[in-house]
Amino acid sequence: MSDKPAWLQPHGEPWGVSSQTLIYDNPWIRVTEYQTIAPTGRPALYGKVTFKNRAIGVVPLHADGTVTLVGQARFPRGNYSWEVPEGGAPLDEDPMDGARRELAEEVGLEAADWRPILTMELSNSITDELFHGFLAMGLTPTPTAPDETEDLAIARVPFGEALDAAVAGHMPDSLTVALLLRVHHMAFKGELPAELARLVLG
Repeated sequence: MSDKPAWLQPHGEPWGVSSQTLIYDNPWIRVTEYQTIAPTGRPALYGKVTFKNRAIGVVPLHADGTVTLVGQARFPRGNYSWEVPEGGAPLDEDPMDGARRELAEEVGLEAADWRPILTMELSNSITDELFHGFLAMGLTPTPTAPDETEDLAIARVPFGEALDAAVAGHMPDSLTVALLLRVHHMAFKGELPAELARLVLG
């Protein structure tokens, strides 16, 4: 969809701010408490998490219809998560440059064909975090360089198997679910090379 339909226009009044207090700050996030005026005119207390990086995710789609995924232990929920390669890009960095870096560092791949395919707001009721998702094709090996805190496992699996695992809840990472569904949508809409679309659609 290249043009926004009319129904996507804003309605009503925006939020107003009476005062704000910095609650917490570190190199990655800032937490601010706001006294606000809601669009209805009522006063409201609001907390916002401001992110100092953009979220980045990449679907590395190989010519044989497989995708490369990353497994790692995640701290916030204390779980083990299988995901597409993902990470953060500083706000002053081109998101695609961040995606290239994450793909090489995490799974040792570089791509000849890069396509931005999805932008999302993540938990937009409490954060301002933006996500940029990419499709990477024409893949070749390159040295890995994982972060010193990352203990990564790598799996290369058929696209359909990865998508089935994601929608079944076995890979609940939101960036992974959204990107795999987007690539499937691209195949259905004829936005991928014909043979690759056939492999993606199974």
